Amino acid sequence: MSINNKVTIIGAGLVGSTTAFSLLAENVAEEIALIDINKKLVSSQVMDLQHSVPFLGYAKVKVGTYNDIGDSRLVIITSGASQKPGETRLDLIKKNSTIIKEIVPQIFKANPKVIVIMVTNPVDILTHLTIKMFPDKKNQIIGSGTVLDSARLRFLLGERLKVDPKSIHAYIVGEHGDSEVPLWSTASIGNAPLDKFKKLTAAEKNKIFKKAKNAAYAIIAGKQATYYAIAAGVAQIAKAILFDQKTVLSVSHLIEGEYGLRHICLSLPVVIGRTGIIGKLPLAISKEEKKQLQTSAAKLKEAYKTLRAS
Repeated sequence: MSINNKVTIIGAGLVGSTTAFSLLAENVAEEIALIDINKKLVSSQVMDLQHSVPFLGYAKVKVGTYNDIGDSRLVIITSGASQKPGETRLDLIKKNSTIIKEIVPQIFKANPKVIVIMVTNPVDILTHLTIKMFPDKKNQIIGSGTVLDSARLRFLLGERLKVDPKSIHAYIVGEHGDSEVPLWSTASIGNAPLDKFKKLTAAEKNKIFKKAKNAAYAIIAGKQATYYAIAAGVAQIAKAILFDQKTVLSVSHLIEGEYGLRHICLSLPVVIGRTGIIGKLPLAISKEEKKQLQTSAAKLKEAYKTLRAS
């Protein structure tokens, strides 16, 4: 029997389990199945999550198998090695690509129509790898991308401008990593361009962006991993899919000619709904931002070449 809003999460570590908790808190899933090779870990995570159900939205939470994907609407991949202090996300390519190559064929064998959210880093490279394996499913394969980076930018702008971050429309695009690009030219507060609302100097903007970009390094140095904010971001993507909300989010996806770019996955704002990516936004960005985006794409292409060579 098909369950309308069933989600399978592959990887029951900090990110996977916190994502499950975020889904429960948002009350968006009827059933959540967690899969992990560490049976003791996944059993303990599931028990802990089950005990939170009386306080949150009701859902069945269970230890899952790949059979659970058959009646899932959504699969979220969080498994793999996490970023350690001093590592970049791109340092994780070889070890995590091996895991993804094993996982993805099993997912689409179990359910060809399922939507996949890639969270494992380096998210752009692994999203691209997944689409290369299943090109006909390109709109069903979404990387969490810069949805978190954009949220960090909005939070910091909200602090500086004394405005609710939800009323700030500002995106970070490109790689989810060191070459990412802030789109200051399209940033707005409500319907007012950022510079009309409050003129920030170039130095102020750069300070805010660097704090957003380097947030993961600061958090990892302090507590070894980031998981609360990314889990909340993934839950937002999941909600847009499960409830066909047609939400605009900056996620990693296959680029097919935008800004002169092709054959790479990186983040740009898209419309997300029931079938995955259902529309793209033609943003009028500045020449400098376009150049930076092209540089980011070139970096990702070089990184992807190392994956192909390995």
